[in-house]
Amino acid sequence: MDEINVIAIVIQYAVLLFSLCAHEAAHAAMANRCGDPSARLMGRLTLNPLRHIDPIGTVVLPLLMLSGAGGMLFGWAKPVPFNPRNLRHLRRDPVFIALAGPGAHLLLVIGGALMARIFAVMTGFMPDVTVLPMLIVVFIYFASINAMLMLFNLLPVPPLDGHHVLGYFLPPGGQRALEQIGPMGIFIVIILVNSARILDGPSALIHAGIHYLAFYGTPLFGIRLL
Repeated sequence: MDEINVIAIVIQYAVLLFSLCAHEAAHAAMANRCGDPSARLMGRLTLNPLRHIDPIGTVVLPLLMLSGAGGMLFGWAKPVPFNPRNLRHLRRDPVFIALAGPGAHLLLVIGGALMARIFAVMTGFMPDVTVLPMLIVVFIYFASINAMLMLFNLLPVPPLDGHHVLGYFLPPGGQRALEQIGPMGIFIVIILVNSARILDGPSALIHAGIHYLAFYGTPLFGIRLL
């Protein structure tokens, strides 16, 4: 790998690690807001990666993807636990807790695209500042990786957040059937994402939106930086 590729890998992994921590911290914050302080008391309401790292989902799988194993970049951290008996609304609040993670990614997508836009606009009147293109690339990575993580976590397969949302609308029998998928869920998800490529279409649409928001009306509009 040349120097540029190494820098790209470091940037992408740093973005992924921060984003996974933000995801779990958002779960913890929503659980605390819904009446269960368990995650907060366990120290999970933090961006400290040491509190959230899962050896496979946070380290091994993302680094394999970044090193050339292929597929879209995604991962996961240790799930944030919550005690349903502490929640104010036993049926509704788990859905809010589940959606807090993808919701955090959505905010980071918008924030990353807006930051990229700020630096893209600056290139119009500061063309000699060589650091600007690198900052733009960093924030496009930031927005794009968070878009992928948002879509990934909304898949309605255990243990991902989307299965809590789907379960809300299912009868008890359907909920039990969905939970039984649990032990094989992550393998099903990897097959769906990397083999069936079910996220390629939605991902392409969101990435097009990110580039439009970041670059429309700037000197970089129509240029693909990644």
